[in-house]
Amino acid sequence: MTTPGNAEHGLRLIPFNGLRYVPERVGSLAAVTSPPYDVVVRPDGVDYLESADPHNIVRLILPQAETPAARNELAARTLRDWLAGGVLSADPRPALYVYEQRRPGLLQRGVIGALALSPAEAGVVLPHEDVMPDVVTDRAGLMRATSANLEPLLLTYRGDGPGTGAAGVVEDTAAREPLLSTVTEDGFRHSLWAITDPDELAVVTADLAHRQALIADGHHRWATYLRLQEEHGPATPWDFGLVLLVDTARYPLQVRAIHRMLRRLPLSEALAKVEGSFRVRPVEGPLPLALEALADASERGNAFLLTGDGSYHLVTDPDPALIERTVRQDRPEAWRRLDATVLHASLLDALWQIPDAPEHISYIHDAAATVAMAERHGGTAVLLHPVREEVVRDLARQGVTMPRKSTSFGPKPATGLVLRSLD
Repeated sequence: MTTPGNAEHGLRLIPFNGLRYVPERVGSLAAVTSPPYDVVVRPDGVDYLESADPHNIVRLILPQAETPAARNELAARTLRDWLAGGVLSADPRPALYVYEQRRPGLLQRGVIGALALSPAEAGVVLPHEDVMPDVVTDRAGLMRATSANLEPLLLTYRGDGPGTGAAGVVEDTAAREPLLSTVTEDGFRHSLWAITDPDELAVVTADLAHRQALIADGHHRWATYLRLQEEHGPATPWDFGLVLLVDTARYPLQVRAIHRMLRRLPLSEALAKVEGSFRVRPVEGPLPLALEALADASERGNAFLLTGDGSYHLVTDPDPALIERTVRQDRPEAWRRLDATVLHASLLDALWQIPDAPEHISYIHDAAATVAMAERHGGTAVLLHPVREEVVRDLARQGVTMPRKSTSFGPKPATGLVLRSLD
């Protein structure tokens, strides 16, 4: 994605002294990594990761204590202890980092650095989803207490092709011996290289200076960066935030849906309340077969898969009068037709009357985990089909944000391979 105007209004990615685990001080690098904080299903996932290694990064990104203040203080104290004890150490030279994720049939590479922050209206970094203020407040408290960027956001841009500019530097760097390489349980091999050569850094800087990026994953953390930048004032390390930039002309990302689990709405009640406003029909399980039916239905319009008691139900064909009454009119038609738009405006707000609050709705990336949680709580799993990436980009370029948690781009960077200190 190329920005209009002159080069100084593009992406500015600068090197930093990465904080990394000292391999001799941990069981394995794989054992101290974690998915991003919002992918870890609490509390099971947190407990599992904490038991994987006493120094797992989840102790920093999702500290376990009774209050937000106690959690933040615990994370800050843990980080100080790990630095003092040599568990984490800063690289001696500022660097940009080439990061590779590889498994059979999939290869993704990008560059990790500290990106100059800019508001959405500048048109340099484009958000495509709304954020939840309470999540931003939570992440801000943690970032403020630790004075660190603990996880890179995932941003995408469109380069000019392999062998040129930043893409060429990434490919050349990945041919060298990596700083680290480890295989996580999901089968991904993660490798990291440092770019410190001034000429290579200059090539990356020049290429990115006229690019525009889309936030693929990390809207809440980006909003947190902007809030903390405003708190600290100009000309501080808080003017920059840790990101992974992936050139999707070279490495297209996968786009997945994010599902909803309605904690206090039994499936029978959910289905009864949509009768007459949507078409409701049972479909055969198990889950993979039901998801195929959802994919087929999504080709023809809005479609949702509801479950929670072992049965599966397709909810499709909303009443046009309901859409007209509940979905706001001042947005592009592509936005008004989004499944997430119809879900929030017509189902959650109008028919089910469920507040968008953590005690009512859980947002989960994995369909099977959503179903299992709904069955455990006696609630309703609402499964969605992914939005096409072109739709996301087109809306973002128009300055239109999608309902929060509309998409899940991936593969996401593992947390714990490189951190950025703001002290």
